[in-house]
Amino acid sequence: MKTGIRTGHVVALCGGIGGAKLALGLYRVLDPGQLTVVVNTGDDFEHLGLHVSPDLDTVLYTLGGIADPERGWGRADETWNFMAALGRFGGETWFRLGDRDLAMHVSRTEWLRSGLKLSEFASQTAHSLEISAQVLPMSDDAVRTIVETAEGDLPFQHYFVRRRCEPVVKGIRFQSASAATPSPGVLDLLLNPAVRAIVVCPSNPYLSVDPILSVPGIRDALAKNAAPVIAVSPIIGGEAVKGPTAKIMHELGVAVNTQAIAAHYRGLIDGLVIDEADAADEARAGVPVMVTRTMMRDLADRERLAGDVVAFADKLSRRAIAARAAGGGR
Repeated sequence: MKTGIRTGHVVALCGGIGGAKLALGLYRVLDPGQLTVVVNTGDDFEHLGLHVSPDLDTVLYTLGGIADPERGWGRADETWNFMAALGRFGGETWFRLGDRDLAMHVSRTEWLRSGLKLSEFASQTAHSLEISAQVLPMSDDAVRTIVETAEGDLPFQHYFVRRRCEPVVKGIRFQSASAATPSPGVLDLLLNPAVRAIVVCPSNPYLSVDPILSVPGIRDALAKNAAPVIAVSPIIGGEAVKGPTAKIMHELGVAVNTQAIAAHYRGLIDGLVIDEADAADEARAGVPVMVTRTMMRDLADRERLAGDVVAFADKLSRRAIAARAAGGGR
């Protein structure tokens, strides 16, 4: 990425469905070219000979306006003839690839086999979908999320899709993370003083955000940037909006509340956005808190929450500037 970004740029760290909702809100409330989304690729895997990037595709489809509004993943107006035919021949159908969606996987696989990078494919695809935001995988290197369960280690998609998150989680690790490097431009962007805010979307902290943070250099860059780092809690009233976040927290012995989310990101974030249902937790978060409605049922909700998050970041920036002027620090 070019380092000469305009003042006001926002960087979002994002997983799949839940994170993509807020990413879309940010995309719509910010000026064109003022958003970069750094996407989790820890759940990438090879299936049926194809390189599949579920979170990256969800973000691209969402920002490109072609995501399925009901499922939240895959393409709108999808058909499933390929899967039906595959099942008839006895093939693996536990991970569903739609007919339209196959075009993405085939193109990406050919791209990677030709020696090009995942970040280059993401950039080209965003351009093809007329997306003005920059969409970056967290790394061009393979980092694979492994879920350690009571039944043994499971690759992420086998835990999440094939087993429907049923096995009890004992731990999570990110295979090959120590040898990975961030995608080109990620660190330059995270260290750029023109960045207005860094937003940790309400994705699963353990399965979607931690893989991004596991890539060497990203966590340190977040800590060094003077821009406020704002996390949006995926917990509302002691429950996860979607997915296994609450189940995993319970199985790991972590309280399912917003204080636990704040503790998980302690030392990394400057502020936490929580839902009105959790307003009583505000004083116990240990960081500045904004209380608002975080449930995103429709496009208006996404835009409203995005506006609230950016306004909160601006408020924290003004507070930090005032503190420095008075002799304090970040």
